[in-house]
Amino acid sequence: MRAFRTLISRDIKMFFGDKGLFFTSLVTPLILLLLFVTFLGNVYRSSFIEAIPDGIVVPDSLIEGFVGGWLFSSLLAVSCVTVAFCSNLLMVQDKANSSVSDLTVSPVKESALSLSYYVSSVIVTLAICAVALIACFIYLAVVGWYLTAADMILIFLDVFLLVMFGTALSSVINFFLSTQGQIAAVGSIVSACYGFICGAYMPISQFSEGIQKLIMFLPGTYGTGLIRSHMQGGVFEELEKCGIPQQGIEGMREAFDCTLYFFGNRVSIGAMYAVMGISVLLLVIIYVMLNVFKGKGMLRAKR
Repeated sequence: MRAFRTLISRDIKMFFGDKGLFFTSLVTPLILLLLFVTFLGNVYRSSFIEAIPDGIVVPDSLIEGFVGGWLFSSLLAVSCVTVAFCSNLLMVQDKANSSVSDLTVSPVKESALSLSYYVSSVIVTLAICAVALIACFIYLAVVGWYLTAADMILIFLDVFLLVMFGTALSSVINFFLSTQGQIAAVGSIVSACYGFICGAYMPISQFSEGIQKLIMFLPGTYGTGLIRSHMQGGVFEELEKCGIPQQGIEGMREAFDCTLYFFGNRVSIGAMYAVMGISVLLLVIIYVMLNVFKGKGMLRAKR
């Protein structure tokens, strides 16, 4: 256990000690924030206003609260995964410079070594995403605050689950990489595509029917749905007080992905948490087993 804690501490110190690696991990959230604020914010604002029935007066703070919640839920849903790929670069760096060989010579099990990379990446990614989340809360407090204490706790839980998922996914993929060029290429692909396939950049209803069905098989979709639901729950409650009928509220929740359907069946919040939890568990098991089998293969080769 002591060796395990030492490995985690070593990985965290090396990540924050490498300024290039640290700032690279911040690039994606900053680019997304700039994109959302300068372009997508107006798009979502217009879509939300158009969805409000004629004759219903909605305060500007409510509109801005919705737009801010949507933008930051998108940013967090994507960043929890893309930042994880950056924080997991250390594992690939150790392969590239042969540091991992020195670590495996020591009396440390392959499972412990692989888990140390995973845990340290979770801690680093969570720290960066926590800063983004705090910035989100500050922004919403300025433009329009409709979150309860329970909402905030659940949002923290959603971010934690997404970070664990993103780190587990990146760990499995990065296991097969051994150079900086490979991880840079994979990171670019993930940064460009993940936001679309998890429903962060645009509502799922905007895709074709075939793609919608495909997206609903991806765990990240449910992580995005969880953050969406908890970010916007207070906004929809306030909209109901403004006079919008329940049917209209439900229609808006579906249009903006706060309510998800799997082949016509509504997906409950509990089911979303179950999907995310099981996905994290399976990915971590796969990642550890890959390292264990690799270690056994290297041991046989030495003999």
